[in-house]
Amino acid sequence: MATETERDEGVRRVYKDHNLHVLWGVTLMAVLGTSSVTPAFPTIVRELGISSGQVGLLITFFTLPGIVMTPLLGILSDRYGRKKILVPALLLFGLAGGACAFARNFDVLLALRFFQGMGAAALGTLNVTVIGDIYDGRERSNALGYNSSVLSVGTASYPAIGGLLATFGWFYPFALPFAAIPIALVVMFSLHNPEPRNDDRLRDYFGSVWENLHDREVFGLIGASLLTFIVLFGPQISYLPILMNARFDAPSYVIGAVLSGASLTTALTSTQLGRLTGRFSEKGLLKTAFVLYAIALIAVALAPSLPLLVFPAALFGVAQGINLPNVFSLLNAHAPTENRGAFMAANGMSLRAGQTIGPLFMASAAGTLGLTGAYLAAAGLALFAFLLVLALVR
Repeated sequence: MATETERDEGVRRVYKDHNLHVLWGVTLMAVLGTSSVTPAFPTIVRELGISSGQVGLLITFFTLPGIVMTPLLGILSDRYGRKKILVPALLLFGLAGGACAFARNFDVLLALRFFQGMGAAALGTLNVTVIGDIYDGRERSNALGYNSSVLSVGTASYPAIGGLLATFGWFYPFALPFAAIPIALVVMFSLHNPEPRNDDRLRDYFGSVWENLHDREVFGLIGASLLTFIVLFGPQISYLPILMNARFDAPSYVIGAVLSGASLTTALTSTQLGRLTGRFSEKGLLKTAFVLYAIALIAVALAPSLPLLVFPAALFGVAQGINLPNVFSLLNAHAPTENRGAFMAANGMSLRAGQTIGPLFMASAAGTLGLTGAYLAAAGLALFAFLLVLALVR
C-alpha cells in the first residue's frame, strides 16, 4: 500500500500528465465562447443598432442548444466513446464560431452562435468527465482543481484579449474559436484516455443512471450548479460590462481588465483547492462560496465609482474558485465510469440552463427594478443557493 508521502507525490505529478494538458486545451475552448465576446457588447449595441436586452441573446443562443444536447451527447459518449463525440464537437465549435467574425447581420450572427453552441454543448461536460475517467481520489480532486485554474486563466485572459480586439472592430473577438480546430486534431491523435465499456441494454443503462442521480446530495449539487451559472452568466459576464459602460462610461479594454482580474482570482484560488479541502469540509466551502457571491453582488450594486468595482469583482472570483471544482469533484465521486458521461451531462444541462437563464433573468430584473435592483435580486439567488447547500448537501 502506498504511503501518505507517495500518495502526495503522485498527486503533485498530476499537473505533468500529458493527457491533462490536452484536456486543458478543451477547457480553454469551453469558456472561449462567452468571455471573449462580452467586452464587445456595448460596441455591438451601437454598431448593429440593437438594445442592451437584445445583445444578451448572443449568450442565450449560444447556451440554449446545450440544454437539450448536453445530456444526449453525454449518453452517446458512454455508449460510443468520449473521443467520437469530443472531436466533432470541437470542429463544429471552431468552424461555426469563427464564421461569426464574418457576419454583419444580427440574425445571421445569432444563427451561427446557435450552431457554435451545439458544438460547445459537449466541451464543458466531457472535459471533466474524461478527468473523472482518468484520475481517482485525491488525484481527481487535484486534477479538477488544476483544470478549474486553467479555465479561470482562460476566462481571465479572454476578456482582455476580446476587449483589445474589439477596439479594432466588434467582430474580431469572434475569430478566436478557429483555435478549436487544431485542438480537435490533438485530441484525436494525442489523448490517451480509457473509454467506457457499456454493453448494457438501454433500459438497464438508463436505470443505472437514474439510480445514481436519484440522490438528495446529487440533487442539491446540481441545483447549486444551476444557480451558480445564473449569477455567473447574468450579473457577472453579461451585465457587468453593460453596468460599467452605462454607469461609468468604461471603455472595452477597461471592461476586459476588470473581468480578467476576477477570473485571475478564480485561477489562484482554484490552485489552493487541495489545501482548502484538507482543512475544511466541502459543504463548508460551498456555503462560504455562496455567501461571498452575495456580498460581491451587493457591493457591485452599490459601488459609487469604477475603481470600487475591482474588489467585489475579485471577491466573486474567489467564490468561483472555491465553488466549481468542489461541485465537480463531489459529483464525479457519485458517478460510476460506465455512465459518468450521462451523469455529468445532467449537471452540464443545469449549467447550460443557468447560462441561458442568467442573461434573461438580468434583462427582466433590470427592466423592472433597474440595474441596481437586478444585482440585489441576483444576490438573493446566491443566498437561496446557500440554503440549498445547507439543506441537501451532506
